[in-house]
Amino acid sequence: MNQPEGNDVSDKAGDRMDFEALMDDVTPLEQTNRADPGKAPPPSADAGRARREAAEEETAEGANARNFLSDDFVDLVPPADPMAFRRDGIQQGVADKLKHGGYPVQAQLDLLRRPLGECRQRLFGFIRDATDNDLRSLLIVHGRGREVDSPANVLRSYVAKWLVQFDQVQAYVSAESHRGGLGATWVMLRKSRRAKAHNRERQQKRRG
Repeated sequence: MNQPEGNDVSDKAGDRMDFEALMDDVTPLEQTNRADPGKAPPPSADAGRARREAAEEETAEGANARNFLSDDFVDLVPPADPMAFRRDGIQQGVADKLKHGGYPVQAQLDLLRRPLGECRQRLFGFIRDATDNDLRSLLIVHGRGREVDSPANVLRSYVAKWLVQFDQVQAYVSAESHRGGLGATWVMLRKSRRAKAHNRERQQKRRG
């Protein structure tokens, strides 16, 4: 049997001994088939607070975007003049009945001595909630003041302007004296589609 040239067997044995000597103090890695990314650091209190504030700001901005009530120039209503509005197609008898308190107070909003911006938000939410709950006869207390440019009369003038901007508002009129007189306003909302459908169902049941 022929021996390999250059004594390859002894050379390979020497190389293996040298490699083992070099790796003598190396610890083998633990065998695993998954990478260990380590534990994520817990979120800081500042980060959590920042997220909450951002969410609240976004919610507030969304609410403002939905509020279509104009806060620009308003024609001031004379303090001694009653307020009244009636859309086309609404019978005068409905407005007269509203004026004389012929409907129950289904919901009331008090805006006395509140900032104008807050009143704008509160009125918007009030009408929206009343509509969602199928309420129709509402009372808004705002005051009137003695001077045309008094804060109460300015608010009163804006209330008159804002109410017209709601499609749901059929009519409004200054309240009777025991309800606040010129410092309060009755509002009549149109009947919702849901309420109309409910009335039709009741009438059909009565007819059998």
